[in-house]
Amino acid sequence: MSEEIRQDRPENANAMAEMGEWLELSPPSLRRGDIVRGTIVRITPTEILVDIGMKAEGVITGRELERMPKEIREVLREGDVIQVQVVNPEDRSGNILLSLQRALMEEDWQRARQLMEAGEILELTVSGFNKGGLVVKVGRLRGFIPASQVLPQEPGEEKLPVEQRLKRRVGQKIWARIIEVNPEANRLILSEREAQKELQKRQKEELLARLEPGMRVKGRVISLTDFGAFVDLGGVDGLIHISELSWRRVRHPRDVLSVGQEIEVEVIGVDRERKRVALSRKRVEPDPWQEALSHLREGQLVEVVITRLMNFGAFAALKEFPEVEGLIHISELAEHRVNHPKEVVREGEELVVRLIRIDTENRRLALSLRRVASPEYAMLDWEMAQARLRAREQTGPEEAS
Repeated sequence: MSEEIRQDRPENANAMAEMGEWLELSPPSLRRGDIVRGTIVRITPTEILVDIGMKAEGVITGRELERMPKEIREVLREGDVIQVQVVNPEDRSGNILLSLQRALMEEDWQRARQLMEAGEILELTVSGFNKGGLVVKVGRLRGFIPASQVLPQEPGEEKLPVEQRLKRRVGQKIWARIIEVNPEANRLILSEREAQKELQKRQKEELLARLEPGMRVKGRVISLTDFGAFVDLGGVDGLIHISELSWRRVRHPRDVLSVGQEIEVEVIGVDRERKRVALSRKRVEPDPWQEALSHLREGQLVEVVITRLMNFGAFAALKEFPEVEGLIHISELAEHRVNHPKEVVREGEELVVRLIRIDTENRRLALSLRRVASPEYAMLDWEMAQARLRAREQTGPEEAS
């Protein structure tokens, strides 16, 4: 008995090997909906035969050909390798029915899902509309943008009837982002709002990467606070601190700016990690300090307007250069002891004072009211009076005044 078993084993082994070879050579079974690759072996006006590696060739029927776009049908040639979808693994006549259209559509659905997962922004053309939203084509797929996901194109447009607003978009380009892909329900939903958010985010990142201190850019004032003004630079908000609004002292940003105003500013700092930009408005304007220095001389008399009273003295703006302020220290207000500047001067009062010191490095002027008639400056006053007289003679009294 054992000898018979030993003799039978080689025969059983050979049989199993032959069975394995047969299974490897047999074509795989097909199921409805499978996507397979095949080679076109024959094209006739009524059908296309495709070799997909089965015992029988697959058939793309005449009905499929009639629905196939002309631009696809005309480029097909015998020998082309194409992807098709199995419509029926075996019909009543034993044929394998195939569809090129459905395979292409399946590719488009897969591509749409990839685009959604990647968060891609698509530029599409609006091909139609209904009361619910806009219709667009994404490859061979029909996409839909609900009205709630469509942005108004101009201020006040949202007050128009929905259908009128949607109708205006037909034929226009639109940026949209895919937010739902459902091939089973034939739903491909997109959003212009979501695309706009992503575009603004990218624009902000690009602008932040490009901004450098010293650059001059234009922007629009979007809000005013006690400490400064926020400016939209085209996707990135920057702050102009109140000290950078003007060369002259500003009590509140609304004194020099208004919301919606278009202005030019200079970038003075960029924090890319915190996404903050510091701006200056005064640095795009001529520096009155530099201009004033070319006309001022220590010891001369100047006309001023008192701007602020402090315990230690009074600030005064030069009438010729209103953006430039100097300080009349409390000890320089009068010959006698003064407890508070209000005992001698008041805000808004116009005076002639003596410029006693110019601090170029710290951009400060020291003024004196008590030294206006001081004998120590008599010679300087005479020299400057003579200079004004000569200038008047050269230019004429009207121009000199």
